Parts: sequence; structure tokens; C-alpha cells
Amino acid sequence: MLDTWKPDPASPLPLHSQIFDYFLTKITTGAWPPGMRLAPQRVLCRQFGVNRSTVVTALGQLTALGLIEGRRGGGTIVTGGRPPIGRTDTVNAAAPAGPERSGNWNDYVEEGIHYPNLPTIQDINRLEYEPGLIRLGTGEPAHELLPRAAMNEVLAGLAQRVLPPLSYEEPLGNSALRAAVSRLLARSGITAGPDSILITSGALQGLQLIALGLLPRGSSILLEKPSYLYSIHAFQSAGVKFSGLPMDGRGLIPEQLAAEAVRSKAAMLYSIPSFHNPTGILMDAERRRELMEVTGKLGLPILEDGAYQELWLDAPPPPPLKALDHEGRVLHLGTLSKAASPGLRIGWIAGPEPVVRRLADIKMQSDYGASSLSQLAAASWLTGGYHEEHVHVLRGRLRARRDHMLELLQLHCTGLASWNIPEGGFYIWLSLHQAVPPRKLFTAALRAGLLLNTGDLYDRSDGRHLRLSYAYASAAELERGIPLLAEMIRREL
Repeated sequence: MLDTWKPDPASPLPLHSQIFDYFLTKITTGAWPPGMRLAPQRVLCRQFGVNRSTVVTALGQLTALGLIEGRRGGGTIVTGGRPPIGRTDTVNAAAPAGPERSGNWNDYVEEGIHYPNLPTIQDINRLEYEPGLIRLGTGEPAHELLPRAAMNEVLAGLAQRVLPPLSYEEPLGNSALRAAVSRLLARSGITAGPDSILITSGALQGLQLIALGLLPRGSSILLEKPSYLYSIHAFQSAGVKFSGLPMDGRGLIPEQLAAEAVRSKAAMLYSIPSFHNPTGILMDAERRRELMEVTGKLGLPILEDGAYQELWLDAPPPPPLKALDHEGRVLHLGTLSKAASPGLRIGWIAGPEPVVRRLADIKMQSDYGASSLSQLAAASWLTGGYHEEHVHVLRGRLRARRDHMLELLQLHCTGLASWNIPEGGFYIWLSLHQAVPPRKLFTAALRAGLLLNTGDLYDRSDGRHLRLSYAYASAAELERGIPLLAEMIRREL
């Protein structure tokens, strides 16, 4: 709801009047339509940098004009009531009767086929850009870990070349980029020629294309529980159901897979075998072979998410599932977002050519291809040797960050929780000794200046875990944030 506007302390207008004018403009221009819920007062106070009485005064003026109203248990709602004093707008009383709608897009907000994000995910997406918060769960590399100088060099090199017209790329994506991705995958043991690779706008788009294009509504997929896939709605919005499978320290447990696949009539298995999100678990080589054997007997396709497989910290992971695939059963997702550049929005799907062509056709219907400029930059990044050099450095820096977080957890959280020691990726899976209501912990942490990813985002019934990321918060922030987190857990347990 909120943008970056803040009241100006140097203005002759009182702070509450500035806030009132800001809200009034938003409501009377239709930017905030009737039915929209305003942020809680504590959030408004933090956003505007004012005390609660200032916000209450501004809201009271809007309430007096009939533009907002408080609802018990439902927060404060924009009503679009009578226009403010001085307005001369009139309504045509003779207008014909129609559907019971207010005539604005807000009527349709809850009616689309795509599910809204979970409330906590919506809060995280908004609050991640609020200065001053320590982001303990963020699943992206910190700005200082991104290869700014090398990427500038790549972009400068593009500026010095005679570029092709920035027209639409072919359906599968830029041919030079696909050839570069093919070579990148070959280093991990995956054989996938350029014609078996589709360039996507990040790996997330790959999930959306597969959900929309390959699975009928009402079908089911198997996946690890907990899983990143529970925190997004790409598959649920397409009418696909989830059937969660348990994990241990070696990854997904294959013994229960066959029975659950038959019971749920599963259409495929989704797995993150390398440095799983959110648990950080690495599936070992033997478990991967077992998984391929069980799914092979069932004829069950696999969607392998390889977003983190390059980010090993101690030793390279076993070969990906796709490297063990000799039947064309595995689709492999990859991305540059976790290592090189989230903002390039470059990912890929590798798989059998007919499947990749089908997904390319769906992508052309949705966006007519990923950014041509981003694809040119990504191709130069990969072919110029920048990627290997950067990932080598990144592993060392992530290793140091992981070890620092582990030291802080040992110092402050012993007796409160246990945790794994991840061999790669971004995440430590913190297991509380006693359950705590996730929303209560999230809200308490936010008041203390911490932004958390609670376990219920990845398993709705989970009240005992937190996904901690050592990839984003600085060393100084971790040294402040982990003791605060421990204090909060101790208070809530």
C-alpha cells in the first residue's frame, strides 16, 4: 500500500495535515479504491517516522469525511464515502442499474484465478525495502556479494560492440546464451544441447510455465515437506495439489514415495536435492540413485530445482538428478539469480526437446521472451569467464558468513534451539525446542527490528522452525540480530 513518501518536517503544515493530504489524494484519485485495507497504525508510524497520535489524528479527519472506517477485527477500510468538503462532483441519479459493483477494479481483486501471496509473504515483500530492518531470512545475496565491477565490465563491453537490433528473441531464447548454458550444465554432468534449453525470466517463471502448461487442473505433485514451493502459489493457482513427503538429514526419504505416488495419483515429483530451500539439506549420491530408481519404476517425471547447486561451500555436491537421467524424465531448473544477478532475471529449463518447445510456446503467449538485453549480458557473462571466477570467490565469502552465523548461534541459541550445518546454499534451518505461534514470533521480531522467515511459510503446520540466511545480513547486523532473536525466543518459549 505504501510508497516511499514521508512527511516533510520543514513544511509549514503540521505532520498530521501532511499525512491527511497524502491519504486524501490517494483515495480521491482512485489509487486506493473502496474496500482497500490500510496498513496497521504501527506500520504507518514506522513508515512515516511519526508517533501514533499523529497518525490517529490524520485517520480521524479521514473518518470524519466518511472516506475510511474502522471495522472490528478487519482493520481500517477505505469506504469511498461522501466526497470531502469543497468537492463538486455529482453522480447521475438516472444511471441505469447494473451489477452490484462500485465501479472500480478493487471489486475484482479477490476474484482472479491467481492466489494472493500468504499474508506474511506479502509483509516480507513490502518490508524488505524498509531501511533499518535486519533481514535474517532473505533468500538473495547481499549487495556486496554481487559482482558489480565485473557486471559493469560486461555491460561496458556490450556498449562498445555493434549490437543486433533489440528485437524479440527466438522462442527458446538467445542462441548464444543457450549454448553457454549448455556448457555450464555440462560441467555438472548434465547433457543438454541448446535445443533442449529454454531461457526464462528467472527460475520462478519456469515453475509457472510448467504449472500452467504441463499439468491438468486437479492433478497432484509430490514434493519435500517443508519446501519453498509451499511459499508461492504458482501450482496452487493452476489447480494443482501438493502431497508432502518427509525428509531426513540425507534429503527426501524414498521409502514412502511409491505408496504416496499411487495414493495421490501424482503427476510428478518436485525436488531441490542440492542445498534444499528452506532446510539447506544436501541429498547424498546414494539417495539420489534410490530416488531415480523408485521414480523410474513408477514412470514418474521429476522437476529438479537446481537454483543452489553451484553454491557448494565444503565440497562439490553429487551429480544432479538430470545427470542420472537417461530416459528424459527430468526437467532441470537453473538460474543466475542466486549467484550472479537477481536483477538480470535470467533462468532456464533443460529437458526433452518436445517439452521445452511446448513450454516455449506458452512463454511466447505470456511475455514474448525474456529481455533481449539481459540475455545478451548473460551470454557475455558466461562466455567471458566471469561466472566461474565470481562463483569461486562467492563460495569463500559465503563460507565465512555461514561460519560466523554458526558461531553466533552457538553463543546465543544453545539450549533454545538446534540447527544444521549446511554444506552450501544460503540457509540454516533453526529448530526451536518448543513450538511458538509463527505469526506472534514474526510480529514480535518486527517490533525489535528483525525480519524473519518463519517455518510455516514452507509447511503450514510448522511452528518450530525459522529459515535463517547468512547470504544477506552483514556481519555487524548478524552480531546485533542473533542475540535479539535469542532473547525473543527465550521470552516466547
